[in-house]
Amino acid sequence: MKQFKGRVVAPGTVTAPALVSHGGLNTLASFQKALQFGDKNATCGDQNNPDLYGKQMAGKALCLPRTIGSTTGGLVLYCACSMGRQPACMLFSEPIDSLAAAGAVLADVWLDDAAAAMPVVDSLGEEFLSCVKDGMTVTVRENGLVEVD
Repeated sequence: MKQFKGRVVAPGTVTAPALVSHGGLNTLASFQKALQFGDKNATCGDQNNPDLYGKQMAGKALCLPRTIGSTTGGLVLYCACSMGRQPACMLFSEPIDSLAAAGAVLADVWLDDAAAAMPVVDSLGEEFLSCVKDGMTVTVRENGLVEVD
């Protein structure tokens, strides 16, 4: 087991299978089917992200360097949480951008439903993304400790 320490953006504890992207996550393109067309598995619709395209994001430990895309990014993450279609957690190797952070924090503060929870940890480092692979078990602790099995 390898451990990585990051900065807590949205607190929580969770264990989930990893889903890894080595490129940026375009939140709007990735979650569009989940938000507009009722895809409860949140199948990634971003054709420009070969690591994630066509894969189920809901319930997964989404491991990525950063988010990219439009100014709707935070709202998309908030809406995915409010609809119960969010990843189990989002783990960033780099510092999170302000838009994605806003969506994660708003979901944490405004949504009382435990089913809407989505812990977020950033600044885990480049070694984190080199280590974690799809399907590995990832555990997130309240203090920002991330364990990869």
